[in-house]
Amino acid sequence: MVFTTPLLGALKRRFPGARLTYLVESVAAPVVRYNRDIDELIEVRRPRGWPRLEYDWTLGRQLRRRGFDIALDLHGGPRAAWLTRVSGAPIRIGYDLPWRRWAYTVRVPWTPSLVPPRHSVLNQWDLLRPLGIEAGDPARDPVTMPLDPAAVARVDERCRDAGVPADARLAVLHVSAGNPFRRWPAERFAELAASLANLPQPVHVVITSGPSEADAASRVATLARQLARDDGERIVRCGEFDLSELAALVTRARLYIGGDSGPMHVAATTRTPIVALFGPTLPERSLPWRDPAVPSMAVEAGPLPCRPCHQRTCLPGDFRCLTGITVRQVLDACVTALGGTHA
Repeated sequence: MVFTTPLLGALKRRFPGARLTYLVESVAAPVVRYNRDIDELIEVRRPRGWPRLEYDWTLGRQLRRRGFDIALDLHGGPRAAWLTRVSGAPIRIGYDLPWRRWAYTVRVPWTPSLVPPRHSVLNQWDLLRPLGIEAGDPARDPVTMPLDPAAVARVDERCRDAGVPADARLAVLHVSAGNPFRRWPAERFAELAASLANLPQPVHVVITSGPSEADAASRVATLARQLARDDGERIVRCGEFDLSELAALVTRARLYIGGDSGPMHVAATTRTPIVALFGPTLPERSLPWRDPAVPSMAVEAGPLPCRPCHQRTCLPGDFRCLTGITVRQVLDACVTALGGTHA
């Protein structure tokens, strides 16, 4: 979702008089809800079982009645392809994928290969080429996620309740990811948090995670406090943050640290420096797509014969692409991003 946002401004520049409608499942809608390039946002549900067939059939008929001129399938999945087809738009653009090409009038080549690496935003941008749109540039077309004012207020209140001063040097440490191929060991996250809290210019560390890993994040916070001899003043947990709240939290922070995951790309929509940990993925594909003047630092274990991979099976069995990343590497990157020194 985040990777699609640079395309929206490019479409408006190419067709300034066009009305842009964005269709999105509700769970991801916060990413684009306040985007000024979108004239209309259609949020769709994702029912399970047979009700989904009826829901999608009704939705398809509603889209067809709208009389769209162009339909762009930025997702490429079966549901998106079907909705693109039944929209009835005379120009339907999508990737030339097996079992999907029937949905489109214009098919864009797609390769599943990880080598040579190519940024995911550029893969999305290929869909704009048939419309005569110039190549994308991260300085001009960064990923975006306008803030929700209500989320900003909620985050301010939660930080205040956790004892975080309004002028604190804040670091957001996101300790989870969607799969084990992108999870740095919890003990190292704890050591990193303790080190940040004990810098000569101390940093308040807010530890966040996905909803399914709240317990793991709490364990990281507990261990980090023990290592730092901190009673919760500088290493804090403020509960879980939804997408809008996470964007608001990172905006007020001095630093974001986390793996190559959705939250890291939400962080990329801000002007906050990022230290990103790359295991099986490569920075060339996933480093924050934004103004190069804003620090976005990649930390990785280095070249390995099994890297990058498709994240289905760890051939060595030890996730060495992640375990090879040391706390010292990440801490050095954090200090550089903060513009300071260790001592």
